[in-house]
Amino acid sequence: MTPSPAQNFALRDIAARARDLSDWTATIFGFGETAWREYRSTAWYVERLRAEGFAVEEGSGGMPTAFCADWSNGPGPVIGLYAEYDAVPGNCQAASTRREPRAGLGYQAGGHTDPHSGLGIAGLGALLAIKAAMVAHNIPGGLRFTGEPAEKVRGSKPIHAAAGYYDGLAAILSFHPFYMLPMCNTVRWETHCGAAYAMVYRFRCDAPESWCSDDGAPIPQAHSAARAPGANDALTLMYQTSKSLREAMLPHQGGWSVSEAILTAGQATADNLPAGLAELQYMIRVPTIAMADQVTAVLDRNAAAAALMTGCRWERHWVCKSRPGLANHAIAALVWEAMQTVGAPVWDESATAVAQEIQAGLGMEPMAEPFIDDMSRLIDPQQAEAILRRDLPPSQQHSTSDDYTEMTWHAPTARFYVARPALKAPEGQAYPGWVMNALGGIPVTIDPMVQTAARILALSALRLLEDKPSRDAAMAEFVHRTGGGIGGTNWTPPLCDYPPPIHFRWPEYITTPRGHDWWIPSAMPGA
Repeated sequence: MTPSPAQNFALRDIAARARDLSDWTATIFGFGETAWREYRSTAWYVERLRAEGFAVEEGSGGMPTAFCADWSNGPGPVIGLYAEYDAVPGNCQAASTRREPRAGLGYQAGGHTDPHSGLGIAGLGALLAIKAAMVAHNIPGGLRFTGEPAEKVRGSKPIHAAAGYYDGLAAILSFHPFYMLPMCNTVRWETHCGAAYAMVYRFRCDAPESWCSDDGAPIPQAHSAARAPGANDALTLMYQTSKSLREAMLPHQGGWSVSEAILTAGQATADNLPAGLAELQYMIRVPTIAMADQVTAVLDRNAAAAALMTGCRWERHWVCKSRPGLANHAIAALVWEAMQTVGAPVWDESATAVAQEIQAGLGMEPMAEPFIDDMSRLIDPQQAEAILRRDLPPSQQHSTSDDYTEMTWHAPTARFYVARPALKAPEGQAYPGWVMNALGGIPVTIDPMVQTAARILALSALRLLEDKPSRDAAMAEFVHRTGGGIGGTNWTPPLCDYPPPIHFRWPEYITTPRGHDWWIPSAMPGA
């Protein structure tokens, strides 16, 4: 495609902001805040957006670390973009060529793995360039930029969707860093991500003395009296039972997973009292909602059995219920044209030197071309679709997991991937996980991805704003696939019927008289 004057203006704006975008990416990477606790990251985005002239609603959808920013250049279509900024516990890594945590922290603190730090700033860089081009070229319409916390537990988008934040948009553009073929430097075509449920099972032991009949202890509730095993035992029974039944929870077809994380355990100090509270989180990633319901029914039965055996009562609290994605070929083709115009990211000599330093530090022979070749190649969306489907049964319509799928039911949505830096591995060897995390934080290795994604987002958004036939084609396909648009006969409504799950004991940074630290103190011996 030949860029319009407004599109060329946006490309120049992104290039002019290169240093800012690099510094901003490093800032969010350095915060490394995890799901539902992204306080500094959210505050940074809100301040930046207001300084750029956006009207910002803080705490959108009842989520303290979410936001919704709007800007208008008069009546017209509104395009949606977004930022993610949550990191992952236990992945604290400095922007360094050797394994080391960020200053003052231990390895168990949060760190960016995908990295969402670059994802969000690519979106912001595009947003500011689109706004500048709309002003300079008098393009009517508006922009909506949502802050999406807790993507790692698929948290905010189902809530935003149910609350109407994506309704009324002409289109939504969704970008994610990626490196695994075939979803590298391409656009999703027909097979979009699947459904996902996440929940916390909470066990409470309120009356341990009632677990069995009176055992004749001379002093009621004495330390030697019989009493319920308690919440810790309920949690461990639930954990082990669900692992042993995992093979039977779903048919052996399609990509699916059930993973767990212990949020809370203990609560009884060192005395021989039963624990009164324990919490276990599950994440279910499956192709269909029916499969998610099936697994949930099994987990509910396991929780009930574990509670009965340990003298507890149990509760299930939703963290996420998200829908599988809806394809839109018209907008996917439009974004693919923008990708072909921009090209794939390219890593220069300074990035190569960083990669070679990492390889040498790991005892490898540094490679002349250390980055995976496919990182700098585009792959046609339909070719990528064909490769993806080789390993899927014909009946499976969705694969892998991400909550952008919520947006696809409210506006024509394109999902595309730009390569994040990844290194070639010598035969028979593998890189430790910290290497990918570090490459996502070192400016010379992550900036090419951020710049490339920002350009693709800007070109695509401006094409949608300026080209009414293309915009109408995407909307016509959305209406057709949903059987009439939002509320249509083939439309899947939001599944979110729960409040934002913000009050659980999610891992977070804390400040005490000892200073600022992770909730697992880095000063502990062996930390």
